[in-house]
Order: sequence, then structure tokens, then C-alpha cells
Amino acid sequence: MQDDPALTSEVDRLLARRTREIRLKGEINRLFRERIWSQTAKTIRAWMVWVALLDVLTMALNMLMLPAAIADSMLLPSVILPPVAVAVALLWRKPQARWIQGASLIAGMFLILLSVALVGVSAGGEFYERHLNIMLFVAITSIIIFGIPLAWTVTIAALALSIYLAFQLQNPAIDFGSAVAATLFFASGIFATVAARRVMTILAQKTFLFELRDRRRVAELAKANDRLELLAKTDPLTGIANRRWMTETLDHLWGTDKRCLDGAAMLMCDIDFFKKLNDHLGHAEGDRCLVEVANIIQENVRRDRDQVARYGGEEFLVLLPAVSEDEAISVAERIRKSVEDAGLPNPGSRLSHRVTLSIGVAVQASEEAISPEQLQRQADAALYLAKQSGRNRVLLHRAQSPERKAIPSAT
Repeated sequence: MQDDPALTSEVDRLLARRTREIRLKGEINRLFRERIWSQTAKTIRAWMVWVALLDVLTMALNMLMLPAAIADSMLLPSVILPPVAVAVALLWRKPQARWIQGASLIAGMFLILLSVALVGVSAGGEFYERHLNIMLFVAITSIIIFGIPLAWTVTIAALALSIYLAFQLQNPAIDFGSAVAATLFFASGIFATVAARRVMTILAQKTFLFELRDRRRVAELAKANDRLELLAKTDPLTGIANRRWMTETLDHLWGTDKRCLDGAAMLMCDIDFFKKLNDHLGHAEGDRCLVEVANIIQENVRRDRDQVARYGGEEFLVLLPAVSEDEAISVAERIRKSVEDAGLPNPGSRLSHRVTLSIGVAVQASEEAISPEQLQRQADAALYLAKQSGRNRVLLHRAQSPERKAIPSAT
């Protein structure tokens, strides 16, 4: 829904209206029906089973307790109800076309109500009016608990009153006026029940609208939180990971035992004479240089495994999981050469008029137990010596002292 502006606007428009004026149409109405179908169908099935079982129990008691002639007269109309109720329950097991659902329910309710009424009419005497009242009670319970469209509810109510009036007009125990008066009396009660059912439906629809709105707001909040989380972990200038993101990545990779099981390498990269670049070309050009160097570094690592982060002003940290010492040095040298070949201007450099990188490399073998902090310090130490020994070179940290592993480029 959060991606459908028209639906979002319609939800807000409906919620801005008074509760009694809420009318769901179109797509929102379809969504509401889908939302309530399972519970509505479950309720209808349970009601049908309850009515069928109650009818069977009543038939059994009638056969045991009533005179045989009366019980036999009730039997035939009574047997109509159970198969009808079971058929409706089976039709409502799975979603059907809307007209099938409506027709099956209305037809089923008509036959059920007619069956209850005919039981009393067939028995006559005191049972006549008693079963007509029972029939109305059955109709009222269905109206109250069935969460169905208003048109279906009104139809069921009208059918119940029509059956009641038709049989009361034929009731030998009362006159025409009494039959009409009784029908009007029960009609007021039934249509009050219909009105109450309508209010319940409107409240359910309003609750659904609130759910849609809240779901949209939760989704928007989640997106906003994701954006904030990304911003918190991303360097705003270069768009790559920042120091926080790299720290979390290292903690995850090393785990609780502070050991990287597959081994890893760290490259500490520093732009040579970066301060002089800012002094000669200005900070705008310095920012452009940082962006270009970040892109070059990313182009020379495995995007699906390796991590690149801006770790300081002009420092970048590269994490290479599961690589050997030679592989780490090869990647570092490739990065260094790619930056130099890019020909980015640095008129203040003492090596050349191009931007260059010094890179310190530290490698942890899989069998070693070195924390990420220790490995980073080793890469820092190697970087420090690389800068001290002339810059624009790659040096590998050794157990005793860093040792140069790559020949500096000609400048």
C-alpha cells in the first residue's frame, strides 16, 4: 500500500470523515474483504455446524419425548436443515466468486429458516408460533455474527420476516391484525439488529483503515531508519563505509572469540602529501581526489567479499577476508599502481605531480589468534614505515619489523 499514492490518499480521506460516513469502495473494499474473509468464513462454517447439530439433537429429543404423531410430522421438515447447513459450510471452506458466496449463503439461510418454521407449522398447536419465534431467533443470531455485506444481511432479515408473516397469516390461532402486528413488532427488533451489525461492520472497516495507515507509517519509519542507519555507517563524501561500519564488520568477522577462522588481511592506505594538495588546489579539489581514490580502491577489490572504508581524513582501510600474504600484497600493489596511473593532480607532491598512495599490509593466517585491533596496528606500523621510507609503496608487516615487499614506482 505504501507504494500506491492513490490508495494512501483514499485511506487518509476516509479516516478524515465521521465514522458513520465511512464507505469502502474499489480496491480498499477488496482488501478489506480479503482481510476478513478467513474469520467470516470460519464463523459461518461454525454456525452452520452448530445449527445442524442442534437440529439433529432436537429431532432425537422430539422422537423420545413427544407423541409419535407429532414427532413424525416434525421429522420430514427437520431433515432439510442438516444437509443444507453442511453444504453451505463446505462451500465456505475456500474463497469463491463473490456471487457464489452470496447466493449460497442466502439460499442456505432461506432453506434453514424455512425448515425451522415448517417444523412448527407441521406440528401445529403450541408448536406453530413457538417455532416461528425460534426461526426469528436463528435469523437474528446469524445477522449478529455474520460479517457479511449489508445487502446480504438485509436480504436474510427480509426472508426471515417474509416467512414469519406468510405463516402467521395462515395461523388459525390468530387473526390478520395480530399477524401483522406481530410481524411489525419483530421487524423492529430485526432491523435494529441489522443496524447494530452495520455499526459493527463500519467499526471493523475503520479499524482496517487504521491498520493500513499504521502499516504504511511503520514501513515509512522502517525505511527512514534504514536510511539513517546507512547514513550513520557511510562516509558522506565518498559514499563508502565509514570507520563505524568497518568496526562492526570486523567485530562480526572475528566473532566472540576474537579470531578470524579463515584468516584476513588489512591494507592501510594513505594519500601521499594530501595536505599539500589541499594547500595548492583547495579543499574542493581535495574532496574530488578523495572520491576518485575511493572509487579506484573499490574497483580493485572483490565487491562481494572485500570491504573498503574511509578511516580518517585521507586514510582508507581495506579488509580482505580469506587471502594469503601474496594475494594481499598483489591487491595492494594493484591499488597503488591504479591510483598512480589515474594521473590525479598533486602539484605539492615531492614524488611527482600525481596523486600516489602508501600502503601498509598486515596479514593474519587462519591458525593465528590476532584481534582486529592488533591487525590494524600492524597495518598502521607498516604504513608508517612505508611513508618513512619514501612513500608510494607497499610494505608488509613482519613479526619483528615491517619489511618492504614491493618496489616503489619510478617517479
